[in-house]
Order: sequence, then C-alpha cells, then structure tokens
Amino acid sequence: MQDLIAVRRALLSVSDKSDLVPFAKALANHGVQLISTGGTAKVLAEAGLDVTPVEDVTEFPEMMDGRVKTLHPRIHGGLLARRDLDSHVQAMQDHGIEAIDLICINLYPFERTVAIPGVQPDEAIEQIDIGGPAALRSASKNHAFVTVVTDASQYDRVISELTANDGCTSMALRRDLATMAFARTARYDAAIAGWMESGGDNFPAWLHTVASRERMLRYGENPHQEAALYAIPDSGDAGLATASTVDGKPLSYNNYNDAAGALRCCRDLAAARPGQAVAVVVKHASPCGLATRDNAVDAFEAAWSGDPMAAFGGIVAINEPVDAALANTIIAGERFLEVILAPAFEQDAMDALSGRWKNLRMVAVPDIMHRPRNGKDIRTIPGGLLVQSSDHKIADPRSWIVAVGDEPDAMTTDTAMCAWTAVKHLPSNAVAIAVDGTLAGVGGGQVDRVTASRIAAEKAAEAIGAGSCVVAASDAFFPFSDGPELLLDAGVTCLLHPGGSKRDEDTFELCRSRNATCLLTGTRAFRH
Repeated sequence: MQDLIAVRRALLSVSDKSDLVPFAKALANHGVQLISTGGTAKVLAEAGLDVTPVEDVTEFPEMMDGRVKTLHPRIHGGLLARRDLDSHVQAMQDHGIEAIDLICINLYPFERTVAIPGVQPDEAIEQIDIGGPAALRSASKNHAFVTVVTDASQYDRVISELTANDGCTSMALRRDLATMAFARTARYDAAIAGWMESGGDNFPAWLHTVASRERMLRYGENPHQEAALYAIPDSGDAGLATASTVDGKPLSYNNYNDAAGALRCCRDLAAARPGQAVAVVVKHASPCGLATRDNAVDAFEAAWSGDPMAAFGGIVAINEPVDAALANTIIAGERFLEVILAPAFEQDAMDALSGRWKNLRMVAVPDIMHRPRNGKDIRTIPGGLLVQSSDHKIADPRSWIVAVGDEPDAMTTDTAMCAWTAVKHLPSNAVAIAVDGTLAGVGGGQVDRVTASRIAAEKAAEAIGAGSCVVAASDAFFPFSDGPELLLDAGVTCLLHPGGSKRDEDTFELCRSRNATCLLTGTRAFRH
C-alpha cells in the first residue's frame, strides 16, 4: 500500500471557521484546488482565495436550506474510490468523478445548541448534520488515499506534512486522522441519540456514554496495573476529571479515587449545613475526618483532630478558598497530606504549602459545591455495566423521626448530620461516630454491623471520653440490638439509623433503658 499520497483537491465545509483562512491559504500555496460549500466558500472567496463552489462539481444546486449539498456521487465517489483498482478508476472516468484527496469538515454545533437553556426542538434538529458525518465516514473508510481533517487543532500537523513531503501526506497521518474522525462521528451520534431519549425513560434501552482521555496515569491501584483518566464532557458535574492542579505533580489513580470521595462528602455536608465551612479528610476512599465550623481554619482543625493517625497522608477537601491563615494551620505540627481540594488557592498559601511538602498536589475546583441534579453512577462488571441514579440525598433532620427520647437540641442535630454524612460515604456495612460536631471514629466495609460498631467505638474512644454529645450513625438498620448495645456501652448518647428491622423495638427498648435517644432517618445509605 502506498505511503505518500499527493493532495491535489480538497473539500472544505466547516461550521467553526477558526483559523480556516490560514489553513486554506497554506493548502493553496501547495497547489491544492479548493472546493467549498455555502458560508465556507464565501469566507474563502472574501479572503481572496480561488474557490470552486460544490454545485459546480455536482452540477446540482444546494437546496432545502443547505440540507442537500454534498450528498452526491461526484462527492462521495471522489472520496470512496480506490485509486489502486482499475474498476474504480474506470467508473470515475465513465461518470465524470474526480478524486478528492482531503476533506476538512467540522460538524454543525449540535452539542452546543442543545446545551442552551430553553432551546426548542426545531432549533436542535436543524443542527443535526447529515452531509458532514457522511462525508467524514466515506473519507475515513478510504484513508488509504484521503486525508480527513475534523478540527482546527489538526491544521498545523497537516500543513507540516505537506511541506515536509512535497505536497503529500503519510499513511500514518491519514490513519490517525481517520481514527479521530470516526471517534468524532461516534460522539456526535451519541449526543443526538442522548438528546432524543432525554425526554423519555431515565434508563434508555441503549446507554450512550462518551468520554475523552484527559491523560495517562502512572499506574492504577497498584504499580502492575495500567490506568488513564477520562472526562465525560456532558456529565453536568463540576468535575474532578478536568479540575486544574495548580501546584504539585499529577494526581495518581488512587489520588483521584480518594479525591472524588472527599469532594462528594464535602458537597453533601456543605449542602446540609449552608453557610458553614466544611473540611473533609479521606483516606483510602473513606472519610476519617469531617467537621463544620464558622470558618475554614476551625473546620480543618476539628476534622484533622477526629483521627490524626488515619488522616496522615490523606486527602483534604475544603469548601472555601485556601488563604495564608488556613495554609499555616494545615502545615502546623506533625501532619502530612497528599492532596488538597479547594475552590482556589491564594499565592501566599501555595508558597507555604509547597514549602512544607514538595510533592503536595493542590487542586482548584472553582465550582466545588455544584451538585448535579440528574447524575448517574456507572460501574463495570464482567461483561457489562451497572447503572444507577446518583445518590444526592443529604442529611435532613426535618425528616427524621424521634423513636426514643426528646427532640434533639442543636448540638445533637449538628453532630448527627456529621455522622450521617460520613456513614453515607463509607463502604458498607458502616457505622460512624461523631462527637460534639466532629467525626471521631468510623468502621466501614465490614461483613457484619457489630464489627463495624466495635471498630468505630474503638477509634472514637478518646473523643467520647472528652465529649458531651456522642452520636453513632448506621448506614442501614440494626438487625439486632447487639450493635447498639456495644455503642451505648462505649458512651454513645444518640443512635441514628434508617429503621425498618423486625427487631427495631429491641433497639428502642435498649435506648429507653439507657436514657439514650434513637432517631430514624427512613433512608438507607449503602455504598458498595
């Protein structure tokens, strides 16, 4: 198969005309005949370029508001013909078809159009490109002979090859560009199908999820695993995948996973406690520090104090910008952090943090508190995917039922909200204990709730002894009263769980006998 193919005729038809004229001029300087459509042809002609209108090639006028212009044998035959087959060459001669060696097409801006609030269906439909994807696919199929350009970012690369190869492109370039073109039409069709299905079933018959690779990662969960980071452009989420690391080396696979947990937990508690500063410390995808206070300095100090041993080497998410005062608090004492997430970092703060830890990653997530309404969680299983709506539940004391005891006071409510938010973000089975508004101990990922209770109580023992309000939250009901008994023996003064067990009354009676409060959320918070 021939490597270098000369570019003699090019078809240009673009919606985004950024850098089009310099590209077209460079093609013309290499002796390339330019064919173009509608608005593109007008722009090129106004720039002084010699342009052949597409209707002069097809001998058929553009019509139906531009819906029909390139869908013609003299276009697609020029793109699809194999120049190494005598039968194809003869067919071209018989029907007056000339080869087209390069096409430059970027599609109607459908994705951008449907993202406009209140866009009408007719407006969206008119931005569904038909001729563009058809031409891209024809040319890409025949990339052995045709160069396919789909984005302005590719212009310089194409011109550089033409210059280096005396007006020719290489097979390596053509194949690479054809791959990008097929990927582009796939994304385009997925966007259209997703829009057309958006008014129907929340779980359509076909799941259209398209992601773009942001970067390769050093390795996965372990050094022997390869990994990459992909972004979902239309997810509606503020996004960790596209957040900027303003200082420090790139995040690892495990960093991203832990950072995602910290971000979600921070969002949930901030939404439940509006106006409060929130700090979350996550280690191995589980919250081990969590607190809300009137300011970020106090919130961080409280969150770190919950379990300093676990927090060491963890990841912190804070819902307020990091200034010098907060940075100096973070670096004080025998502390170590891998990543800090915040809306922004002041320069003095960055200097202090990077001076303390050379490899600390500072990640700016400007709209850190944005909580998308209709997200979906997708997980892989062997041979398939599991899809569910994202869990956007936040702690809501107004919906809780007092099963035993008096109405909780403000401190009990705040502490319970902290415990419930933590337990929601722990792997099940999970129990979290908060003391005086600060997360103090967690037990997560256990196969029974008694063990989860015991681990949480052991972790929180010192804080329980020094505190006055102690709340234990469970992500599901207690099937027996053994877990609650262990927690009350440890000093818990209030239990918070969904309820719904056949033996709830056993737990209620235990709380009555110990003069403890029992609150029912009615909401299970499993995370597997």
